[in-house]
Amino acid sequence: MSSLNGGSLNKNPPNADRHITVGGTDWLWAVFAVMAVSTLGMIVWSTRRPRGTRLFHNLAIVILATSTVAYFSMASDLGATPITAEFSRGNTGTRQIWYVRYIQWFITFPLLLMLLLFSTGLALSDILTTAFFAWIVVVCGLVGALTSSIYKWGYFALGVAALMYIWSSLLGHGPRTNFHAGTGVRSGYVRGSWLVAFITMLYPIAWGCSEGGNVISPTREMIWYGILDLILGPAFLYYFLFGMRTVDYGAFGFNSGRHTDGAYAGGHNAGVGGQNMTGAGVGGVGTKNGTTAAGTGHGAGGPGVANAV
Repeated sequence: MSSLNGGSLNKNPPNADRHITVGGTDWLWAVFAVMAVSTLGMIVWSTRRPRGTRLFHNLAIVILATSTVAYFSMASDLGATPITAEFSRGNTGTRQIWYVRYIQWFITFPLLLMLLLFSTGLALSDILTTAFFAWIVVVCGLVGALTSSIYKWGYFALGVAALMYIWSSLLGHGPRTNFHAGTGVRSGYVRGSWLVAFITMLYPIAWGCSEGGNVISPTREMIWYGILDLILGPAFLYYFLFGMRTVDYGAFGFNSGRHTDGAYAGGHNAGVGGQNMTGAGVGGVGTKNGTTAAGTGHGAGGPGVANAV
């Protein structure tokens, strides 16, 4: 260990026979810097948007901030554990397995899919199910990486199967839904979904060559994963959000349900008989343009007032 001249590797010596090199830590510090700057830029961009129209930007902030912390850990040679490799290359006994990377993906991968699918007309239940399968992909990858025997490939197969479900949602169900925000959002979604599907196809290949088959070194593993994370992180997020900068946010139908929201100030809860009611109790009375109409609202007690249009 004394021969290592890198700052991170001196402070936090590697704990496996096959580990990252000084060049690997340099690359990780560079990726960390890009992630950190991208996070700050997204925060500034978010504050320039009106309140109530920041959902996509806030999801991007969480993704980028999580990636920043993960790459700081890996650049510091922290967040790894030695695992006996199934396939020994030369005299290698153990290999560094970076569990902090899987913690990163466990948070970022579902959020990335939600950010993309929220632009479609896909049902919320389908979006959440797709996000759940993202967790399956990451958990299978982590458990497989920590397994020394041939059973790791069973987890690999299960993870790829879950990934295929995600691809079916992105490329199959998503494009067939109604895009209330317009055809421009549809075309942007189609391009983005194909990019995400293609990049996520490269992750299992990288896993098979690194944590799975121990073919490439941990440094090359870091370069491979780092490029993929940069594409699906800053590059894709800024590209996708820039393409949606002029889209009417109200067309997505997002609403928190808070009475302080601007959308609810006009009353967007639907009552019986086509009347739009706010705060109406069962059997309440709504008024619209000076006329009286009975309806059933969604609130608790009191009269309801319909939209004045």
